[in-house]
Amino acid sequence: MRKIRTWLAVVVLLTAVALVMPAGARAVTSCEIRWGSLDKAAQTTETAPMVNVRAGRHACFDRLVVDVQAGGANGYFVKYVSTVTQDGSGTAVSLRGGARLQITVVAPAYDANYRQTYRPANPRELVNVTGWQTFRQIAWAGSFEGQSTIGLGVRARLPFRVFVLQGPDAGSRFVIDVAHHW
Repeated sequence: MRKIRTWLAVVVLLTAVALVMPAGARAVTSCEIRWGSLDKAAQTTETAPMVNVRAGRHACFDRLVVDVQAGGANGYFVKYVSTVTQDGSGTAVSLRGGARLQITVVAPAYDANYRQTYRPANPRELVNVTGWQTFRQIAWAGSFEGQSTIGLGVRARLPFRVFVLQGPDAGSRFVIDVAHHW
């Protein structure tokens, strides 16, 4: 009888813990990140204008996406820097966070006739990332001579990866993922 009561007490205790534990804490996520934090680059001679900047949260990383119109969106240079600077002027872009990524994409914010294709409503806050695990601020650093620069303030110098996705339609997307942990 004593064994049954002890066993029942253990079952009740484990059930109570499972009910009060937040759902995120119950889920076990395997984040096997092996990206590193060194500079990442890809070169191209083709360019297409950028049209949007957006971001999303994932279980193991925060994601920044730069949408580009139809054309060859392949060239980029992404690196950790002590200060992100504006294109053309070299003026420092202030960013929140313990580390700063300077993201330069070979995609101007204007078309072949120099009409703007991307005009941020608030250059200091391209996307609201308040409360995110890794991202602290996304700011516009400008577009000059066929390329555009974005400053990304992150919590710390963490691993990141950069790649290009084709679509939707004839467009493409630059994707920058920054891990939550090493």
